[in-house]
Amino acid sequence: MKIEKITCNNVDIARVDAAEVVIVDSQSAIDLMMTVNYETGVKNIAISKDLIADEFFVLSSGLAGEILQKFVNYQFRIAIYGDYTKYTSKPLKDFIYESNNGKDVFFVDSFEAAVDKLSLK
Repeated sequence: MKIEKITCNNVDIARVDAAEVVIVDSQSAIDLMMTVNYETGVKNIAISKDLIADEFFVLSSGLAGEILQKFVNYQFRIAIYGDYTKYTSKPLKDFIYESNNGKDVFFVDSFEAAVDKLSLK
């Protein structure tokens, strides 16, 4: 796993990159947050949706809620970027819409959009 610290609008953001899935359950999400915080001191994370288990995007699994609650509880912000067009679930689309109107969790189409969301104060 590679963690790159970038700064935009005086806000530090950690870009997480890896060759394999990084978040598979709530414990791996906590491990990621702690690793990012230890290595960079940053609490804003931009991560590709490809690094998150597919089950996350099946809302009935409960995984998304469980994982994202950990981010909020630990006072981290996350922007998950990638192509969401293959998902046809109305509940997932509604979940993404509601998340994007909040302050802590964002689903966007590109890394640049992730940085834009996370760098807003």
